[in-house]
Amino acid sequence: MAYENLIVADRHNIRVITVNRPDVLNALNSRVLSELDAAFADIETHDDIRAVIITGAGEKAFVAGADIAEMKSMGPAQAQGLSTKGHKVMERIEECAVPVIAAVNGFALGGGLELALACDFIYAKEKASLGLVEANLGLVPGFGGVARLCRRVGVAMARELLFTAKMIKAPEAKDLGLVNKVVPQDGDVVEEAVKTATAIAEKGPYAIRIAKRMLLDGQDADQRTANRMEQHSFGLVFGTEDKEEGVGAFLEKRTPSFKGR
Repeated sequence: MAYENLIVADRHNIRVITVNRPDVLNALNSRVLSELDAAFADIETHDDIRAVIITGAGEKAFVAGADIAEMKSMGPAQAQGLSTKGHKVMERIEECAVPVIAAVNGFALGGGLELALACDFIYAKEKASLGLVEANLGLVPGFGGVARLCRRVGVAMARELLFTAKMIKAPEAKDLGLVNKVVPQDGDVVEEAVKTATAIAEKGPYAIRIAKRMLLDGQDADQRTANRMEQHSFGLVFGTEDKEEGVGAFLEKRTPSFKGR
């Protein structure tokens, strides 16, 4: 599929999606959301893709936020419609069967941070700025950022960040648990993400998919329920070809060749 605002490229079995609107700091508008939705729908049709990386074009921004120019003339009904669309897209990214890494190369503000939060984890350049800054405009987050930020940094810190609309640099974001890895400013955050995605791709893909599902479903469950999910999932993987290959390779002291089934 041809995209107007995305660059989609494969690095072996890793898909790299770049939001490509550098002239407006890769701001999210309705069209970009639609293209992201289509891009992740396409990923669901490819069993050979083992991980996904999302980044932004240019050196200044990952995604600097939602497109304010598009929102300026919206009334309440239109704004709620945009929020509903944004939630749908972020949920599709969050529930993507394979791990998704945000490679934050610059500003990740407002809707941009919400996009990064929908990914499994975030790598960021040292001077990247992150924040849910909507209160500066008299707005609130609309693409799932409130709930996801609470889960990453805790309720009290989420309150402080939301109420002050504070932008924080990557090292502070890492200290808070918002960012997993800080990449030096002269480094390549996408390449760092590719290294991790490659390590993930070498593991049993069926097991990774099940583990991701366990984490998504278990994070809101009580411990007993989460433990029952784990028991069921543990049994499921014993019926896979990947289990036979992985265990066989271990016993035979060779590198496994997983097929994802």
